[in-house]
Amino acid sequence: MFWYSADSLWTYIVFVIPCAIFAMWASANVSSTFKKYAKVMSKSGYTANDVVRNILNAYGLNHIKIEHIAGDLTDHYDPKANVIRLSDTVDGSTSAAAIGVAAHEAGHAVQHAVGYIPIKIRMAIIPVCNLGSNLAMPLVIMGFAFSFYPLCYLGIIAFAVATVFQLVTLPVEFNASARALAILKNANMPEEDINASKKVLTAAALTYVAALATALANLLRLIVIVNGRDRD
Repeated sequence: MFWYSADSLWTYIVFVIPCAIFAMWASANVSSTFKKYAKVMSKSGYTANDVVRNILNAYGLNHIKIEHIAGDLTDHYDPKANVIRLSDTVDGSTSAAAIGVAAHEAGHAVQHAVGYIPIKIRMAIIPVCNLGSNLAMPLVIMGFAFSFYPLCYLGIIAFAVATVFQLVTLPVEFNASARALAILKNANMPEEDINASKKVLTAAALTYVAALATALANLLRLIVIVNGRDRD
């Protein structure tokens, strides 16, 4: 099969492995950074839930509920259910790390409320990107199996479509963090709290950068392999 070939091996080493290492480092970094600042209690005395509620109320989003969800850093905003779910390590916590994460999720709720364009785009392309992700590799494999390279190129296009989701996710996540920090600052939160939250959110942002880099590396790898085989 094509993934055992020489060209597949060197492209994997050159393109994918560096990004995989970066992704593992980013994941470990966000975990260690959160654990570090989870021990730093907010000088404001607010819990993560208090911060979320205050942000939502300030934007007239009183209808959005706050719920607990099991897990570690499984926090998210569900726009369909109008719920912000806070994980075990964030829900009810007064740590600077938890407040930063919670404010970030509130930032997503605000994005939806104000009609932030990138998040609208991301929501709209989810079905197409999921379809592209599911079809990409089967199309490439079938193209190689039958030596019918148009199928391979169709698979590349499908993979590229799936990669667009990672690309659009970057401004959405960076903007949510920027909104969170600005809101905390405007609420006169202690500077130490804001700085700690910023470090946690910056570490989290790198995981999205790593995800995009990995997707682009795999896309480039597919292009190189298919082009090489097509010429042969």
